[in-house]
Amino acid sequence: MAWNVERCEVGVESKLGLVQPATEFHAGEAIAALKAGKVIAVPTDTLYGFACDACSSQAVNRIYEIKGRNHTSPLAICVGDVPDIKRFAVTDHLPHGLLDSLLPGPVTVILGRGESSILEKSLNPGLDRIGVRVPDADFIRIIARGAESALALTSANQSGQPSSVSIEEFENLWEHCAYVYDGGVLPAGRAGSTVVDLTKPGKYKILRPGSAKEETVAILEKYYLLEETASS
Repeated sequence: MAWNVERCEVGVESKLGLVQPATEFHAGEAIAALKAGKVIAVPTDTLYGFACDACSSQAVNRIYEIKGRNHTSPLAICVGDVPDIKRFAVTDHLPHGLLDSLLPGPVTVILGRGESSILEKSLNPGLDRIGVRVPDADFIRIIARGAESALALTSANQSGQPSSVSIEEFENLWEHCAYVYDGGVLPAGRAGSTVVDLTKPGKYKILRPGSAKEETVAILEKYYLLEETASS
């Protein structure tokens, strides 16, 4: 029994440098890892995610490798604040104040990338749209601001497996991350963010109900957007 306890303690000690609390104190090392092209695991307002610099093709490819995900499956991006979105996606057609009403929050907005987007061309090649998040979660927003870039963001799990609401649920993937940031057990469940397509002026289309569909639809209709139907 004593041998087992000692073995466990050694295992925990070896992971102390890898697993850190998701607090502002540790934001600097997270930002440095992102700027060095590394992948980190972070809590959001919905699920745990893998994040990297969306403008680093090497880092983006690493996320696909970790997840065992097909490169034809697009990644979303995360930015620190709503005004940052226009650096990466087309927002001119949206009603004034709409994005500020939806975000920060558990919503992924699908927008056109546009010719002026500074995103790395190898991110979601061939697609003229991008999913954008501003999570209502302090740590990931702090590091997104500090990285001065968009973060490529996807759920922290192997492709086809359940999403993670605690770091223990993807412990088998820790070794592939520069750091794993622990925000405890996330309370939102496994539904993930609500995904809404806002690429067409005056229209919206819910692509995934997620955890905030009702609230999202209420906001969209407050701004007089109409739900896109098959005939529209």
